[in-house]
Amino acid sequence: LSEGRFRLGLGAGENLNEHVVGGGWPPVDVRHEMLEESVRIIRALFEGGHVTHHGQHYDVESARLWDLPEQAPPIGIAVSGDQSCQLAGQLADLVIATEPKAGLLEAFDRHGGSGKPRVGQLPVSYDPDRDTAIERAHSQFRWFGLGWKVNAELPHPDSFEAATQFVTEDDVASSIPCGDDPDAFVEAVRPYAEAGFGEVALVQIGGDTQPEFLDWSAKTLLPALREAFA
Repeated sequence: LSEGRFRLGLGAGENLNEHVVGGGWPPVDVRHEMLEESVRIIRALFEGGHVTHHGQHYDVESARLWDLPEQAPPIGIAVSGDQSCQLAGQLADLVIATEPKAGLLEAFDRHGGSGKPRVGQLPVSYDPDRDTAIERAHSQFRWFGLGWKVNAELPHPDSFEAATQFVTEDDVASSIPCGDDPDAFVEAVRPYAEAGFGEVALVQIGGDTQPEFLDWSAKTLLPALREAFA
C-alpha cells in the first residue's frame, strides 16, 4: 500500500496501552529485554519460512508470514537513554527520538548505529487562527512536555490529566509551534537539524485538521524548510 515507504517504529511500550491486557507493567530493563527478543522474532519472520522460538519472554511455534514483501520494512527503535540507544544501534535500521539531543545520536553511533538514518519527532499545531491552534494543542497534547520517561509510566487517562493539570496554554505554545507562521515551525525543527537528525516527522495535532495541514505544508512549510536547511 505504501509502495515500499513503510517503516516499522518500535519502542519499549507505555503503561497506558499495555496494562489493560493483565500482564503487569515490568521495569524498563525487562521491557528492553522483551523488545530485543521481539525484534529478533520479527526479523526472523520477515526472512521467510516457519519460525519456532522459545525465549525468556516469548514462545513462537511454527509461525510464518505467508505474504512477504519484496523487501522487509526497515525497523526503527525509539530511544530516550543509553540502554535504548544500545538496542537501537545493535538491532535497528534507524533511530527515532522525540527530543533533539545530540547525545542520543552519539550513543546510537557508539553502539553500532553510525551511518543509519536518524529521525526526530516533533508535534505541531497548524491553524490559521493561532489561538485555536494553541487551544487544540493544550487540549490534546499538553502531556508532551512531561518527557517520555514519565509518559511511559502513567497508567490511565486521568493520570495524564492529573500530571498536566498545571500546564498552561502558554507552556504549550512555548514548546510546540502553533499557528501558521512557517518561521516558527522552521525554528522548532532547527534544534533537531543542529543535533544531527537527518529527518524530522511533524505530527499535526488534531485528526480532523490533517488535510488542511498537508495542503499548507505543501504550499508554504516545505518550501520554507528547504530554504532554511538546504
